[in-house]
Amino acid sequence: MRWLSACLFMMGVSLRAETYVVLPFCNAALDRNLDWIGESIAENVSDALSNEGFVILNREDRVAVYHRLSLRPYARLSKASVIKIGEELDAEYVIYGEFDVKPALDANVKTRGTLHITGRVLDLRRLRQGPELNESGALEDLAILENHFGWQTLRGFKANELSEDQYRQRHPAIRVDALENYVRGLVAANPDEKHRFFSQASRLDPKYAAPLLQLGRLDWKKKDYKSASELFQKIPEHDGHYREAMFFLGLCRYLGGDFAGAQKAFQVVAQSVPLNEVFNNLGAAESRRNQPEALEAFRKALEGDGSDPAYLFNVGYLLWKRGKFEEAADKFRAVLDHDPADSVAGALLARCSGQNGPRPGDTRMEGLERLKTNYEESQYWQLKALLQPQRD
Repeated sequence: MRWLSACLFMMGVSLRAETYVVLPFCNAALDRNLDWIGESIAENVSDALSNEGFVILNREDRVAVYHRLSLRPYARLSKASVIKIGEELDAEYVIYGEFDVKPALDANVKTRGTLHITGRVLDLRRLRQGPELNESGALEDLAILENHFGWQTLRGFKANELSEDQYRQRHPAIRVDALENYVRGLVAANPDEKHRFFSQASRLDPKYAAPLLQLGRLDWKKKDYKSASELFQKIPEHDGHYREAMFFLGLCRYLGGDFAGAQKAFQVVAQSVPLNEVFNNLGAAESRRNQPEALEAFRKALEGDGSDPAYLFNVGYLLWKRGKFEEAADKFRAVLDHDPADSVAGALLARCSGQNGPRPGDTRMEGLERLKTNYEESQYWQLKALLQPQRD
């Protein structure tokens, strides 16, 4: 977030943007085992807005704010609490609401109950409440109800040019049991439990991309790059998390020694979102393939954040390999200003001082490019929203 704040400070731009946060819907039913529905509604609406270009604040930030404010998820919130959450997240719009499940009145009707969803939109910029949104139907039709609710939300912002039929084609309904397992995986604390729930969600509905992404991230954390790669490649291009999947696919391929494959994955992301970390990793893949454009990619990353030690190191490393010792030395000194104990940067600085370039067979100085494993697309869109005229 540091680079974002710095850019805004230099441009004199306020830290408020047209950003949106969707809170977990309050469970008005008596059964606490249905809490997952409130999270599922929030996920669906978030995806609906994100896929249409809205800047959606991520779930991790929202969870952190709930914890900081000692608020219990799925509990009824006062308007003051909703405003406080929005302010803590620097959001302009907060979408929240509640759901209730009533048993079927007719015992002959085979249904788990009737679900009723009520949603509200609070415009924090004007402190104005939007119209109430409502959706009702059989609990078994949760995915259909969520999709229609998401479409209604988009229409409420006057940004939905899709007909409802078009929207349904882009957002196919997911099996209810798959939705439940996915959400239970999101809120589970144990990685093994998460893996079990996400795996079950994927088995129940193979076209459901969200659990595939989560499984890939779990395998990535375990350094099982082969398995993670297979999962990330299953995320379809139209999915809102496709670019994130390609970013981590690139990392998996790179760490598996497939530098050409890594380069292709990072190029896909770079064409859509010019993130510093993407240019850096693209440069690393190109550098490992001895391609001349690697230095340009590294410099693009450094232009985005001139104080990042990884970007400074990578530019210095390629300059050193090309015999530009004075320029390289400046970069290594900057790296050492951040971390005086960086022995690799220190050794390369000494090489620069002695005008000593790469030595044939010196494997210790090969493949030293530094990767970035953070992916911050939401911050990019937030910055872009800040620099664009706001919708009325």
